[in-house]
Amino acid sequence: MTAFPTIAPTSRSFEGGDWPIKRFVSQSGSEVRILYGDRRTGHTLSLGYQNIDDETVEQFFQHYYEQKGTYGTFAFNTIESTVGQGWEGEADFFNAGAAVQYRYSGPPSVQQVRPGISNITLNFVAVGVS
Repeated sequence: MTAFPTIAPTSRSFEGGDWPIKRFVSQSGSEVRILYGDRRTGHTLSLGYQNIDDETVEQFFQHYYEQKGTYGTFAFNTIESTVGQGWEGEADFFNAGAAVQYRYSGPPSVQQVRPGISNITLNFVAVGVS
């Protein structure tokens, strides 16, 4: 199985998710909230890679294909060598908690900037695994 490429992203965005909560609102407008778990869910991560060669773009697509698109879940090899590279805070920040893996939320998006060189954007969502 192809490992996720270990090059540093040139951009990243991360949303920390929220706890699973169900909200009930009465006709009078009062609200009751029920907490359904002890872990945040719905973390999203977007990675951008600019000016990379076509062979590296193919590695990202190969990884996506081996995950069967948005179906499979995976853990990044090590956060320090992939997602967190260049991040000066705690590398575990992107781990999204214990027993969490990522899956693609959609296919990679590629923009060719010149022959042999492209930009690629990858979007992920964190999911709990048991």
